[in-house]
Amino acid sequence: MTSAAHLSPTANSATPNPPAGPSAPTTPVNGKARPGELRARIAKALVGGPPGAQFSVTELVNMLGHSGGAIGNACETLVRRGEAVRVGFNPRMYRATATTAAAAAQAMAPRPPGPARTPPAPPSAARPTPAVGPAGGRPGPVTRPNGQQYHPRALANLPDVEALRRLREAGVPVLLYGPPGTGKTSLIEAAFPDLITVAGDGDTTVGDLIGEYTQDEHGGYEFIYGPLVTAMQEGRALLLDDATLISPKVLAALYPAMDGRRQIQVKAHKGETITAAEGFYVIAGHNPGVHGAVLTEALASRFSVQIQVGSDYDLATALKINRTAVRIARNLATCQQAGEVGWAPQLRELIAFQKIADVLGVEAAFANLVGIAPIEDRDTVAEIVTKALGKPVAALSLGRQL
Repeated sequence: MTSAAHLSPTANSATPNPPAGPSAPTTPVNGKARPGELRARIAKALVGGPPGAQFSVTELVNMLGHSGGAIGNACETLVRRGEAVRVGFNPRMYRATATTAAAAAQAMAPRPPGPARTPPAPPSAARPTPAVGPAGGRPGPVTRPNGQQYHPRALANLPDVEALRRLREAGVPVLLYGPPGTGKTSLIEAAFPDLITVAGDGDTTVGDLIGEYTQDEHGGYEFIYGPLVTAMQEGRALLLDDATLISPKVLAALYPAMDGRRQIQVKAHKGETITAAEGFYVIAGHNPGVHGAVLTEALASRFSVQIQVGSDYDLATALKINRTAVRIARNLATCQQAGEVGWAPQLRELIAFQKIADVLGVEAAFANLVGIAPIEDRDTVAEIVTKALGKPVAALSLGRQL
């Protein structure tokens, strides 16, 4: 049975056939690396060269002493995290990004003495809690991985980021649903800095989740793990963005990792069994109004908590977005709930409105607001905007020749 909550407004392509018997990755010559250490060492190598330097997997193997498979998998993980960029395929070449140095810093920390491994910390220990005001008052903004600020909202008498973190600790999967642009992804990124994201669509394959064979620089094939396997092995959070656009047959490959087994079998890679590490967690986003988005019973049953997310119009006001634009958006949202109109501007559109107003002027921004409304709702939106401004407003368009 699922439960629904509401955020209150405060503040199959086939994989190539691999050559028979692909070799398994070998153990690194310097012993088994702790989780994330190999990525950090690769990052250190990438930033250690001259600006713009590119490194192949073979070069990194010679530098670090690990197998090509391990190096290749770690490089692809760095790319997915935005901590490196792939600049070639034959051979694959990698280059540092602005965030590679931060990833490399992890390689500087010395390994704990003694042969015993330090037990992994619980998931919450690796995630910063949002800043709070004096005497535990209103929570402050949380910095997302891209550097932007997220302003927490109320959820079950808690800041939403804290509520999601508690649900993760309890192992309760969450589905966030609502129109595009309401901040679902922003909330999830703020709550889980260790997040891996899968952008779902109708073309997403099992290989996109679990992994597939990729041609290496020698013309052979090596298996590159996908985001699901990476998240399971490293105990990280996995976001299925637009999960309801992914084929149910593809999503079925995920379900064994979410139930009591917490395992999947990688049939394409010698039937290997992957067991989820402590901290592995799945969260999903769903845009009900998007064409092709279908929340099946099988998918819904996997997410015990389902949270509706609407735009935070109070935040739009706090961000000093044009008050008339915010009022129009609120009115349209009310009409949408009453079934009188199918579209209302969300926070994303309001932020864009203000940027347009700053560049082209307020009149152009309101005209654009009318123009971006779906054609079936445009007349209603134009009528509401016209009434609010006291003068006719039509969709933004080119005028006569100057």
